[in-house]
Amino acid sequence: MARLPIVFHPNEILETECQPVTNFDKKLKKLVLDMQETMIEADGVGLAAPQIGKDLQVAVVDVEDHHGLIPLINPVILESKGSQTDVEGCLSFPGVYGEVTRPAYVKVKAQDVKGRFFMIEAHDFLARAIQHEIDHLHGVLFTSKIEKYLTEKELEGMGAE
Repeated sequence: MARLPIVFHPNEILETECQPVTNFDKKLKKLVLDMQETMIEADGVGLAAPQIGKDLQVAVVDVEDHHGLIPLINPVILESKGSQTDVEGCLSFPGVYGEVTRPAYVKVKAQDVKGRFFMIEAHDFLARAIQHEIDHLHGVLFTSKIEKYLTEKELEGMGAE
């Protein structure tokens, strides 16, 4: 595995509609493992392919209190409901944080590294992380959804790290 360089804003790839994955091969599996390592070393909970300069519909999510790494290839949100507002940040926007409102529940259809389709239902923080990464695959940045920017000092006051 290898740690990949993270692309920072502004960079055109971050606002690109990514291409669907059609080759489910060893290169894809290696990409997912490298993305996982990169995300963990950067202390993130998700990472999308455009954030490492790849024009592909590939994202990884790993939040605590869940069953480990979730690779999402060609993901599509089938259903969403509810509403939640919370603080978000992004590895491509170091030091930028803001309050974003998203659905509290999502049902997503995606493929794994072998091309097999699966469904995942997610609530609360996991739903937020999945939606954030899927947005990246469509060139949508969380900064376009921020309702209120927060300083690191304000975050510390909220008990966030």
